[in-house]
Amino acid sequence: MKNIYNSCFAIALAFMTLSCENDFEEINTNSVDPTSASVNPVFLLNNAIINTSFSNAQLIYDLGIVQQVISPNSGVLTGANYNQDNRDVTDDHWVKYYENVIKNTGDIIGQLQLEDAPERPNLLSMTRLVKALTFMILTDEYGDIPYFEAGQGIYEQIVLPKYDAQEDIYLDLIKEVREAVAGFNGSAIMESGEVMYSGDISKWRRFGNSLLLRLGMHLTEVDPALAQQVVSEAFAAGVMQSNEDNYVVRHDNNYSNNNGALLNATEANNLYLVDTFVDFLSQTNDPRLGALAIRYTNAASGPDQTQDNGSTDPDNQIGMPMGYDNGTIGTVTQSLGLPSFYAFSQIDRYRVARQAAPMFVVTHAQTQLLLAEAAVRGWISGNPTVYYNTGVRAHMELMVQYDTASEIPAADIDTYLAENPLNPANALEQIGEQYWVACFLNGPEAFANFRRTGFPVLTPNSYPSQDISGDFINRLTYPNSEVATNSSNLSEAVSRMGADNLDTKVWWDE
Repeated sequence: MKNIYNSCFAIALAFMTLSCENDFEEINTNSVDPTSASVNPVFLLNNAIINTSFSNAQLIYDLGIVQQVISPNSGVLTGANYNQDNRDVTDDHWVKYYENVIKNTGDIIGQLQLEDAPERPNLLSMTRLVKALTFMILTDEYGDIPYFEAGQGIYEQIVLPKYDAQEDIYLDLIKEVREAVAGFNGSAIMESGEVMYSGDISKWRRFGNSLLLRLGMHLTEVDPALAQQVVSEAFAAGVMQSNEDNYVVRHDNNYSNNNGALLNATEANNLYLVDTFVDFLSQTNDPRLGALAIRYTNAASGPDQTQDNGSTDPDNQIGMPMGYDNGTIGTVTQSLGLPSFYAFSQIDRYRVARQAAPMFVVTHAQTQLLLAEAAVRGWISGNPTVYYNTGVRAHMELMVQYDTASEIPAADIDTYLAENPLNPANALEQIGEQYWVACFLNGPEAFANFRRTGFPVLTPNSYPSQDISGDFINRLTYPNSEVATNSSNLSEAVSRMGADNLDTKVWWDE
């Protein structure tokens, strides 16, 4: 896989740098003609795939909302830490995905349809799944978004696409995923040059069905009947069976992890693990705490955060509480006997947040935990405990893929599961908590599942001067670039969905 990524990197990077403007006219207009015979569309797909990795907005909003990662600092890090609207950050997901994924997948689909290329149905199905995954993330983050007209700058000359209702988007995403999975053909070109599964259509099918399962589970509160139908269908069709099936964007020292680059550079000393998350792992003797956390025990300043001064011992980890800024956090450090806030626990930048660390987008672990919930609801056959244990085990086993130093011994996994069995009386909450952990560094899905289920049960951030009227942020706000360039279509969406603020709920969260 790594060799494939390296071979495609130069070409993918060239496409990635084609456009940097935030407005839709630029995002939807590709200066390179994708219909050229010299451009194999599989390279456009690879560019799209590697850009399904998460933007840095997840560190400032999504993972802060679900109380896993937080900063006491303001400026570019203002977001969930203060429950404030920072549109210089909320646009990160939007620009990254529309510019690098939706535009490229739209170009591929347009090219294949223009050429009437029946010999490449697998490329078309792969592209539709990547596009569906990305649109799911976008609509879950923002609500109503440009969907049906998005990514059609080349073939339909639509540079200012209208916004569509999330309900309509979800119904079409379900259709898209169904058709994409059904469209795979073992007798056609395998597309071995793609960088996710190297053309293995069995894995692509399982990914597609797992994505369909996720789509269905997101609808449990707004449309239980449809949710059950979609979940049952996905389960019967066959979802991910092991960590080998994970949809994971891999990185190396040439093409680095977005979050890892930030956490090893300008913000290395400014983002910390939340005490809620650290305490949850610590109280259950969860071996994942030692696999993902580091604390610079004697750090009085940023430069003191050296690897020699770092401890990965779970017993030494202390999370940062919510509700403080860099002017008030000192009262907490004094009460805890810490030299400064630099001595709180962080994501280990030498292991899980290193610049070459993989980024897990849809996993076997998450899929099994969703099946556990579906089984508790009576929607699928099977024992919820088996799905639960398989999901927890799968997430612990994948930690080694971040770094060999994060490997969790099988005996430790067995001990954890024996000491923390699924309790039928409290099953949905336990499953929700484990899904929260399994979505660590997958902010968009952690945020979505927290809104849907209410688990884990979190104490609202008490920081004063917030931009929300309720307990939690419910969505991200639209980019300023959209306000400036696509205001008519945006206004129509706001009139339908509700105010463009952090309070408004998305359709499935009503």
